[in-house]
Amino acid sequence: MSAQSSNWDRRSIFRAAAGLAAAGTLAACGGNNGRGGSSGSGKNLVQYFHAYGEAGTEQAIKRYAKAYSKADVTTQWITGSNFESKLFASLLTDQAPDLFEFHPQIQLVKSGQVADLTDIIEPVKDDFNQADIKSHTVDGKIYGVRMIDDPQFFFYRKSLLEKAGIQPPTTLDELIEAAAKLTTSKVKGLFLGNDLHAVINPMIWSAGADTLDDKNQIAYHTDGVVEGLKKMRKLFTSGDLLLDAPADYWDPSALNQGLCAIQFCGMWAMPQFQQTLGDDLGIMPFPKVTDAGKPSVYNGGWSMFVNAKGKNVEAAKEYVKWLWIDQKKYQEDWATSYGFHIPPRTSIAQSATKLKSGLPAEGVKLFTEYGHFDNIGWTQAMITATENVFADCVRKGGDPEAALTKCDKTVNAELKKLFG
Repeated sequence: MSAQSSNWDRRSIFRAAAGLAAAGTLAACGGNNGRGGSSGSGKNLVQYFHAYGEAGTEQAIKRYAKAYSKADVTTQWITGSNFESKLFASLLTDQAPDLFEFHPQIQLVKSGQVADLTDIIEPVKDDFNQADIKSHTVDGKIYGVRMIDDPQFFFYRKSLLEKAGIQPPTTLDELIEAAAKLTTSKVKGLFLGNDLHAVINPMIWSAGADTLDDKNQIAYHTDGVVEGLKKMRKLFTSGDLLLDAPADYWDPSALNQGLCAIQFCGMWAMPQFQQTLGDDLGIMPFPKVTDAGKPSVYNGGWSMFVNAKGKNVEAAKEYVKWLWIDQKKYQEDWATSYGFHIPPRTSIAQSATKLKSGLPAEGVKLFTEYGHFDNIGWTQAMITATENVFADCVRKGGDPEAALTKCDKTVNAELKKLFG
C-alpha cells in the first residue's frame, strides 16, 4: 500500500463491501465524471485511484493517461478517508468507473464485478512475480494486473539503538525488551500504528502460521499465535508503545519527528525517511514470535481491475494492457520515482537502478527472503474477525484461545459461503 494522505489502512478497504446496498445511497464521485471526451477517438474511460501520499503521483497517473491515443482517460483522484466507500458506491451506479485500483478480493470475482484479464496477462505471465500472479488467480483465471509491490517492515534509528546498546531485534521478546530500553520521557520505543491492525498478519506469519492454508482452511489458530497474542498484550500494556501518533503507520512522521525509535511502515516511505534521517536509518522484518516461527514481511500493493459491469470493458482492457503491460518506462517510473515500490515485473525490478544499492536493496532482499502476499480468499469479514481478536486480547486482555475460537466461527462461515 502506498502512503496515503488520510488516516485509513488497507484493512478498512472492504468495509463498504459488506453493505453494498447501503453504500448505494452515497453520492458517486462528483457530477463531472469526464465522459465528455476530446481525443476524437469517441471512447471515454474513467479510472479511480486513491490519493497516494507521495508528491507527484497524481500528475504521473494523469500524464500516462494523456499519452494514450485510443481513448480519453479521465482520472478520479479520490482524497479523504473513504476511497473504498466511494468506489463501492459508484460501482452500483451508471457513474461507475471503467477501471479502478484495488486489492485482490475473491468477492469481486464471485460477484462478477471484475473482468477476467488472463488474455492480456498470459503472454507476459512469466515476467511477473509468480506470487503476484497466484494472489490474483481464481480457478485458473487472472483478475487484475499488479502495478506495485509494497513490502512493509520496521524502520529504526541506528544511533538510538547504539546508544542503548541494542542490536536490531530478531525475536518478538527482543523487540519488547528493545522498546522498553528505548523509551524515554520524550520518545516511545516503538510504533506499530494507532490501531495495530497493520501487524496482525505479520505476527501470524512470524509465529509460523498463516491466515488460510492451500486448501482454504483455517491456519492461524495455533499455539504459536496464542503465544504471540500474549506477547502483544505485554507490549501493549508496557507503556513503551506509541499509541496516539498524529498520523498512522503508513506515514513516516512518527519516526521522522522523533516520537519513536522504531516504526512499522512501508518501503514507499523510504525516500522520506532517508531525506530526514540520512544514514541514521536501518530496516528489519517483523521478528519471529516463537522458536518455530521465522521473520516476515507483508507485501502490500495495488492492482488495476477492469469493471466487468461497465459499458467499455474491451476498451478498458486495452488501456490496462497498454499502460500496465506494454509501457515499461511508465511502470518503472510509477514504482520508483515517487516513493520506493518494487515493480511486480521481474525484468523491470532487475533494471530499476534506484533499488540496486543501499537501503532500497536491503528492502528488496527482505521482501525476497521473507515476503508474504495477499490471499485472494481472505475476505473483509475474515480480516475484521482477526481485528476483533486483537481488540479482545491485546487491548482488553481477553483469553486468546477463546477469542480465536470465536474468530473461527466467522471465518468458517465465510469459507462455507465462498467454497462450499
